[in-house]
Amino acid sequence: QVTPLLQIIEQHGWTPEKLAGDKGYSAGWVRELLRQLGITPVIAHRDNEGGRQGDFDRESYRQRNVVERCFNGLKWLRRVATRYEKLALHYLGMLKLAILYRFYLD
Repeated sequence: QVTPLLQIIEQHGWTPEKLAGDKGYSAGWVRELLRQLGITPVIAHRDNEGGRQGDFDRESYRQRNVVERCFNGLKWLRRVATRYEKLALHYLGMLKLAILYRFYLD
């Protein structure tokens, strides 16, 4: 999913300083693509991965869990987790309601 994400980033003219990913995104071509775009990759290396290059920003990688906890906090609502809504607009509405309830009203 990194390629579509990077295409959206380019289309909107956004250039983040860093992009974090778990070990599933640990591939040389992903890191090279990010560097070509001027983005510092913050991706953990796999244990069996040879030829590790560059330093690894552990502090930035640890902050990645904030986003993951946010998504996990929304999964408690089954309707959001399984995407019952057929239309994107309705799903967005349910997602907003879940955010309001979970983080502001709970």
